[in-house]
Amino acid sequence: MTISRIFTGGCQCGAVRYRAEGVLADAHICHCRMCQKAAGNYFMPLANIARDNFDITRGQPSWFRSSHLVRRGFCHDCGTPLFYDMPDEDFLNIVLGSLDDPDDLPPIYQSGVESRMVWFSRLAKLPERQSDDGSELSATRHLLVLETNRQHPDYDTVHWPPMKD
Repeated sequence: MTISRIFTGGCQCGAVRYRAEGVLADAHICHCRMCQKAAGNYFMPLANIARDNFDITRGQPSWFRSSHLVRRGFCHDCGTPLFYDMPDEDFLNIVLGSLDDPDDLPPIYQSGVESRMVWFSRLAKLPERQSDDGSELSATRHLLVLETNRQHPDYDTVHWPPMKD
């Protein structure tokens, strides 16, 4: 059963926000070299939405034409990758890490596997650490990060950055 719903998301700094209403389809991880370069990462998670069900709600993305078929949308201010777009198609691909709740959409397949890192099969066996290990030094750093954090929260805001008192 497919459930239609509202998805929101945006860039790290909050300059670009979007809303997708309906079904995000074809959720996948792309390992191709072009996606690796565009994400600055080992892969890019994507899903598509019908253009008619998608709106930019704040700001405007910048675009880079990565091939004759594809352009990639990103935030001009912070560089966050947001969209993979084939302008001749009736859908737009959203970079799933830019969703306010990226855990909502697990991938259903992988593409571009010829470029997948050969060591990915060992990831689950690597030692794990949380972002905050609880040490005194980490706690001090954590407070500093909270006081200076410029990352937009994972929900829509009326104003960003916050109004100063």
